[in-house]
Amino acid sequence: MMRLLATILLELAANAVGLIVAAWILPGFSINVIGFLVVLAIFTVVKFIAGPLMMKLSLQYVRQLSGGVALVTTFVGLFLTTLFTNGLTITGLSTWVIATLIVWLFGVLAAIILPMFLFKSLLSETRDSSS
Repeated sequence: MMRLLATILLELAANAVGLIVAAWILPGFSINVIGFLVVLAIFTVVKFIAGPLMMKLSLQYVRQLSGGVALVTTFVGLFLTTLFTNGLTITGLSTWVIATLIVWLFGVLAAIILPMFLFKSLLSETRDSSS
């Protein structure tokens, strides 16, 4: 249960970093400050559901595309989030393409870097309390 909670929190944090960086860099990518949490929640849920589904479909039908599943999942997550909320606006084809790459790249980087800091402090707290 703790592992699932840690995975969800890490995914939320990584997605938050990706979305914030895209909003900061791209003029055609805007996130409503009030709706940010809703955008983040919907985007994360879509990625959790769509990721395994798209991976299974790519392995079943087109094995060569399995490496791009994360990018497609990120695009689908952004697309569905813009459909379901007013908190995220993406305008222009180039913004869609670049936003997908930025959100994916910074999400991956955050997912790699954040555990080094978050779980390291949690582990040291656990060790200190058990001593």
